[in-house]
Amino acid sequence: MEGGKGTVCVTGGTGYIGSWLIMRLLDHGYHVKTTVRSNPGHKKDLSFLTSLSGASEKLKIIEADLDDPESFVIAVEGCVGVFHVATPIDFENKEEEEIVTKRSIDGAIGILKACVDSNTVKKVVYTSSSSAVILNGKDFDEMDETFWSDIDYVKSLKSNAASYMVSKTLTEKAVLEFSEKHDLLEVVTLIPPFVVGPFICPKPPGSVFSVFNIIFGEKNQSSSMSCLDLVHVDDVARAHIFIFEHPEAKGSSLFNMEGPKQPCLSSKKLLALGFEFKYGVEEMFDDAIKCCIEKGYL
Repeated sequence: MEGGKGTVCVTGGTGYIGSWLIMRLLDHGYHVKTTVRSNPGHKKDLSFLTSLSGASEKLKIIEADLDDPESFVIAVEGCVGVFHVATPIDFENKEEEEIVTKRSIDGAIGILKACVDSNTVKKVVYTSSSSAVILNGKDFDEMDETFWSDIDYVKSLKSNAASYMVSKTLTEKAVLEFSEKHDLLEVVTLIPPFVVGPFICPKPPGSVFSVFNIIFGEKNQSSSMSCLDLVHVDDVARAHIFIFEHPEAKGSSLFNMEGPKQPCLSSKKLLALGFEFKYGVEEMFDDAIKCCIEKGYL
């Protein structure tokens, strides 16, 4: 798997962002290794990945699990870069928050250690979340990547997404702390808000379904979601590749496009590097709806 721009690894390749990122990396001339969770009996349909343009020559799918950080060693081996997108999600509270957070942190640090040991990986892009920034209980006019969510405040919300919010916050902190101790490995984190738009994964992502509450006015959720900060999935993928290829991209960058109301999240750091948004709010909604109609979900 050599040639072109080299080989990179994308963890969590079956997810919304991961799968779209793989598609764009292939388009950009990269060879890609992606990780998927163990699939006993090989019953899971991965044709949405294997049928991508260039996938037969440039995509390799490897089983790995955040519960077993060492399982990522093979996926990282020989890569010039890693995009760590995979994250544990439990919105049904099937597990304690501490368990989810430990899995997230141990998995991320295990992947970073594998990158250091590989002697080939030069840069890692970690996909964080705006939930690691905005949940502090304070009313700021604007927040950027220097802000952190307050863990005690998050827990006080009693939200079904609390384990996700806490794990994303603490995992990003752990990732940045690790990078400070390992000068030979460059680590950058990207902090996207609510991701919307088309998808290639088999089922509509939760964020796409949720945004329909804004469009169609679901009474139970529309009011709470009407001021969400949003970004198009293709801009997210483009931003990942941009900061991977940009030599001056360092630390954390908050990545936000204006939503239905004036956003409080700032993308100044990323924009200062020269990144340009390609899609607006109308295209986010239109592309999501069109994709759902084409796939028979609407």
